[in-house]
Amino acid sequence: MEQATLGGGCFWCVDAAYRQLKGVTELISGYAGGTGEAPSYHTVHTSDTGYAEVVQLTFDPQIITYDTILEVFWAIHNPTTLNRQGNDVGPEYRSIILYHNQQQKAVAEKSLAAVQKLWDDPVVTELAPLKTFYPAEEEHQNFFAKHPEFGYCQVIINPKLQKLRAKFTSLLK
Repeated sequence: MEQATLGGGCFWCVDAAYRQLKGVTELISGYAGGTGEAPSYHTVHTSDTGYAEVVQLTFDPQIITYDTILEVFWAIHNPTTLNRQGNDVGPEYRSIILYHNQQQKAVAEKSLAAVQKLWDDPVVTELAPLKTFYPAEEEHQNFFAKHPEFGYCQVIINPKLQKLRAKFTSLLK
């Protein structure tokens, strides 16, 4: 098993997307990429901690590769908007890949270079080593499945999942 840690806006969206994929065995919404004491949802959104909302996923590389994990990542968010995804604005919503080892770094660098060719605007995705991951509070874990009727889930997450299902049919559970 391997892990990947990614941020592409609100962690509720990223979590919901990766839960759809074969080979992804565990997902934890959390915070990474910042400094200072252990963050909370409140501190990440009200102070300058530098932490991003991320998802740490565990996956079976025999079923889904890190390359494919990144291919999905590029498809479910806009990597050209600095510190923002749609109406979610702030550095906590930035596009970020936190690599776990040098092999992941190399794959991410290659993937980022390839995806840049698809965009007219510069890809602003941050690429950094994972230093520390902090799980988010329980109410943020698997949020979409627990609250599918919530307005944000209906308006923001559902369209992302429809796009994912249309593009990655063979990867779905």
